[in-house]
Amino acid sequence: MTTQMEETDFSRDVLGRYVCNTLAEAMASTDSQATPGARPFDVVVIGGGSFGAVVAAHMFNVDVSRTHRILVLEGGPFMLPEHVQNLPMLGLKDPDPTSIAALRQAGQAHVPRNEVWGLAWHSPVPFPGLAYCLGGRSLYWGGWAPRPLPEELSPTVWPKAAVDDLQDGQLDTAGRQIGVDQTNDFIFGPLHNALRERLYEAVSRHLVPGAMDLTTLPHHPALRDEHSSLSQLARLLGMNPEVADEHDVRELADQLKLEAPLAVQASTRPGFFPNNKFSAGPLLVQAARTAWADSGGNDADKRLMIVPRCHVLRLDTRGSEVTGVQTSQGYVPLPPGGAVVIALGTIESTRLALHAFDALPETGPIGSGLMAHLRSNLTIRIPREALGHITEHELMAAALFLKGHAVDDSGRERFFHLQITAAGLGSRSADSEAELFKKLPDIDLFDRFQTASDTHVVITLRGIGEMDPDNPASQIRLDPELDEYGIPRALVHLSASQADEQLWNEMDACADAAALAFANGSPFEVLDGTTFHPVAAGQAPSEVVPFIRRRNKLGTTHHEGGTLRLGDDPAGSVTTADCRLHGVDNAYVAGPALFPRLGSPNPMLTGVALARRLAEHLTPTRRFVASDNHEVLFDGTDMSAWRMAGAGRFQIVDGALQSIPGDGLGLLWCTRPTPTDFSLRLQYRLTRPDDNSGVYIRFPDPTRKGYDNTAWVADDFGFEIQIDDLARTDGADIHRTGAIYGVEGQTYTAAPARPPGKWNDYEIRVRGQDYTVILNGRQVTTFANTDPDRGLPTTLDAPAYLGLQAHTGRVCFRNIRISVI
Repeated sequence: MTTQMEETDFSRDVLGRYVCNTLAEAMASTDSQATPGARPFDVVVIGGGSFGAVVAAHMFNVDVSRTHRILVLEGGPFMLPEHVQNLPMLGLKDPDPTSIAALRQAGQAHVPRNEVWGLAWHSPVPFPGLAYCLGGRSLYWGGWAPRPLPEELSPTVWPKAAVDDLQDGQLDTAGRQIGVDQTNDFIFGPLHNALRERLYEAVSRHLVPGAMDLTTLPHHPALRDEHSSLSQLARLLGMNPEVADEHDVRELADQLKLEAPLAVQASTRPGFFPNNKFSAGPLLVQAARTAWADSGGNDADKRLMIVPRCHVLRLDTRGSEVTGVQTSQGYVPLPPGGAVVIALGTIESTRLALHAFDALPETGPIGSGLMAHLRSNLTIRIPREALGHITEHELMAAALFLKGHAVDDSGRERFFHLQITAAGLGSRSADSEAELFKKLPDIDLFDRFQTASDTHVVITLRGIGEMDPDNPASQIRLDPELDEYGIPRALVHLSASQADEQLWNEMDACADAAALAFANGSPFEVLDGTTFHPVAAGQAPSEVVPFIRRRNKLGTTHHEGGTLRLGDDPAGSVTTADCRLHGVDNAYVAGPALFPRLGSPNPMLTGVALARRLAEHLTPTRRFVASDNHEVLFDGTDMSAWRMAGAGRFQIVDGALQSIPGDGLGLLWCTRPTPTDFSLRLQYRLTRPDDNSGVYIRFPDPTRKGYDNTAWVADDFGFEIQIDDLARTDGADIHRTGAIYGVEGQTYTAAPARPPGKWNDYEIRVRGQDYTVILNGRQVTTFANTDPDRGLPTTLDAPAYLGLQAHTGRVCFRNIRISVI
């Protein structure tokens, strides 16, 4: 690190400094001339927001062979380490939709709104824009993360390979990561139960048009794995399977299908901190801090680096390959075999792709088929008595989810859902505003619930409907105007088709019916703007506040997608099933831009699943498997059988153990005793011509000799097979690569080792007290040991071990294996 800690009038930027780097620092860490062992970034992730953060963090975690270095380029600053609702009320929220023209008129064209929000494109439809910061819009989103139905992931629309992976585990693991695999444990109680029972009864009696039959829907994720067995299902529901009635079990399981799929981590694995309301920011922060810890503070050893305030200008290409990334802070080259992941918001990802690839052959219809979501908000206030006798005296919150569908005039089934949130106060409630802020699934509706009281319950039914994926009027193209960096802006057109209008009407009618079910024949009130208006018992809310006044304008959902859609045919898609752009060898996409159909769910769950899948595709595990009847001691990923003694350390780099010398002799030794007689095979590689290391064999447990530096046990009681092409300090053969270091009486025949950067093959054979060393297939050393205190073979009471030396320079070892001879 070169940049000093920055001070403001109020704080010290510890988080930013210890999570992020400048681009100059990142590029300096790739300079192998200045820093031995430095290497380039193999994967550049453009965008550190909702899905770029997931790709980078998951790639870092699954790359157990540590083959890749990852660079995240984020256009905005590091702002918050977690979801805004996990923190005290900061006054932060996403801003109202606007346009560049309106911002210019107000003199705010280049001023971040609400600290980090900016708008980079032209459109006749106003948009809130993007949160330019690490974590992006995931810091603000409500937390609703329903799982798409199989019909919404149909392989007739989505590539079958992607669908198979999503359904066969990726959606499940993504659900566990973001916390939607459990029922709510922070929203419960009499209000929640009363609303759920009321809604279940109305849907079961077919009083809610458009609502899907609950018996046909998948079970809640907490029950999904066990629903085939009635007794197991009863047990998971807390019922005694020996006496439970089947109808009661099925009914309760169906009621749980109305539970809100909220991305809230109530619990997590041991050693992991819960994120509470999910955002991608903590994933990236944790990965960055782990990368720092693994590196020992050396930037060249950091496998993940994050550069904020680094706006990507363009991608340089040669033929069908991206060769580098031009940014506002400088240039980032891609090495041969490197990859770039475009993970900005849908519109900005599409703009970058249009600017870089639109002229290349076979790249597909980039920018076509833009989708968002149709959204309506119906808020009612009902008397508490309408829900029966509720004795709760504290703040009450409820959240429910209802799936709906409709068939349009062309015969296509289209989907929507209702996100139902409610709140009521008790007579002894205290600090209800702060509690509501944290408990509400969606802070966009926070103001509406401040009208709740101890006599009335406020209920908001937010409808979310999918848009037509094949509307030619909805698209993204490049605009003639250049932005402040001299790059063409995007021009965005988003409009509702006739089929969309039809679905919107069906969705709003469904919300009306659900509202009447909650009112239960009582008069109630409906919100219009900031004023509640009375509604007669049994009267539909739309008769007081028409559908059109309850609808949000298009572009307000932050759910844009579809313009870089997945598909097998480049004629109708932009990316392959593996998220790579057609016609481009090394450019990939993350985020809802990939979706060929949006469905009704918030894109977070599916987007996270696809991002994790992409990370795994880019980082295949490279485990070494011996093919010569030898037992593998290090497979390129697992150091659990190895212990460090003395100074320095070893780290895994690209499937190899790399020595990092310290102040004194170091030893990485294998805790598995060697056989009495054995053949040890491995490969080693020098970084520089003057590197010095070695392989120790037949030494006792270093921890049992009482040495201050336990690495010297291997030197005093075992033998070192030398690695030093310069034979320091005297040039003698007994100090040269392949020799048994410093031992007189050996027979040595020099054989040239391969130069730095190339792998050498070592085989060390030990039978009795006879030693043979073979370098790159040529025998170089034989030796008969006569010292009774060194090189003793393994016995039952005194096992012998082998190890690798950390001495000078960064020497790498891999494919370490042993067999009995």
